[in-house]
Amino acid sequence: MNNEAIDFFKNIGNENLKKHMIAVSAIMKKLAKKFNEDENIWEMVGLLHDIDYEIASVEEHGKISAEMLKDKLPSFALDAIRAHNEKTGFKPINRIDYSLIACDAISGLIVSTALVMPNKKISEIKIDTLKNKFKDKSFARKIDRERIKYCEKIGLSLDEFFSISLEAMNEIAEKIGL
Repeated sequence: MNNEAIDFFKNIGNENLKKHMIAVSAIMKKLAKKFNEDENIWEMVGLLHDIDYEIASVEEHGKISAEMLKDKLPSFALDAIRAHNEKTGFKPINRIDYSLIACDAISGLIVSTALVMPNKKISEIKIDTLKNKFKDKSFARKIDRERIKYCEKIGLSLDEFFSISLEAMNEIAEKIGL
């Protein structure tokens, strides 16, 4: 992470939001590796996609982040940040856009699932457990399952996406306290 990215990240006050951003960045990096994309850019998109969350209106969230990051990330990365919030009017059109949307949602499902495990650890989650929680609409109701299904738009089955996401989040579990 470069110093400018660290500075943006330090300005986030909510610790849970920071943990969310770390989780999304880990999954994005793992997806970039799988798809032979630039891991650093994808990781930064995941890490910085919500830097405006505490200051932006619902309609502006993502737009302000992209503006703050102008000249620091390539335009396609800024477009992905804008497109992760459907209320901005920006539509996802490519792999990084759809990936960020899917990663944003799956990270929340994994955290919610970890919190109901006996030891509250990501390492306790099996693919079948995550699949069952995904299917259970009463569990973590605010998590949009359709956004998780965007993984199919990037060529991954739900099982593959769950596996990649769990692996990525296990690698950073200590950083996020799970």
